[in-house]
Amino acid sequence: MPPRDNPTARQARLGAELRKLRERAGKTAREAAGLLSSDQAKISHIEAGRIGVSEDRIRRLAVFYMCDDHALIDALCDIAREHRGQFWWDEYRGILAPGFLDIAELEHHAASLKSVQSVTIPGLFQVEEYARAMFGAVHLKLPQEEIEVRVEHRMRRQAIMHADRPPAIEATIHEAALRMRFGGRKVARTQLEHLITVSRLPKVTVRVIPFTSEDFIEVTHPVLYAAGSVPQLDTVRIDMPFGGRFLNSEVELERYRELIDIAERAALDTEESRQFIHHIAREL
Repeated sequence: MPPRDNPTARQARLGAELRKLRERAGKTAREAAGLLSSDQAKISHIEAGRIGVSEDRIRRLAVFYMCDDHALIDALCDIAREHRGQFWWDEYRGILAPGFLDIAELEHHAASLKSVQSVTIPGLFQVEEYARAMFGAVHLKLPQEEIEVRVEHRMRRQAIMHADRPPAIEATIHEAALRMRFGGRKVARTQLEHLITVSRLPKVTVRVIPFTSEDFIEVTHPVLYAAGSVPQLDTVRIDMPFGGRFLNSEVELERYRELIDIAERAALDTEESRQFIHHIAREL
């Protein structure tokens, strides 16, 4: 099977974690290839996520790298067992850019999700009209068919909130995002009313940072912190107008954990936040 041209973010993460284990053990790619009776190029492809690796080989490499973190190895084997076409977002492969599939994949596998948003409502909480206004922004100039498929994909992502075992979802939203009138007054009011509704779901927490807060450090781009099944697989996604970035180094993760903590401390509590959103909706 030829190497993948576009591995998913999760496939790439599997390879990156195997590379970290090898480097931590002081082993070379050539030595790893010798263990698997393979060649160095194949190890490089595995560590780049460009070719798959079996569960058996992961466990053999873990022993060779003297890794006794069984929870991490089990989590990596879980990734290795996944295959294309297994999940709903695979239906959009070749239709939407890979980044859309990666965010759906990230959310689906997350143990918990935390986000900070300064200007827009989190995608998981958006109503169709609001999402359509976002994707129909003048600077994007997308054809209508592209807008509709993006809206459909965003709505399908929201199924995780209603799953049998949904992840805990905590969103900290700045007042500025609540007062934006994307799509007009009616859409903005509908969006705020929906936000109040989802904030009452058992695993959803919504907090609002009011303009009067003096402690919050401004965040220009939406930040999503996805906790993995083990801490080593935690991921941060930074959303930008023309794509997103995935971050997973421990230094970066720690920095964003601190930022989210600051934002949460600056926010109103959940009931005050609901009342605050309700007050803004009534003003529209």
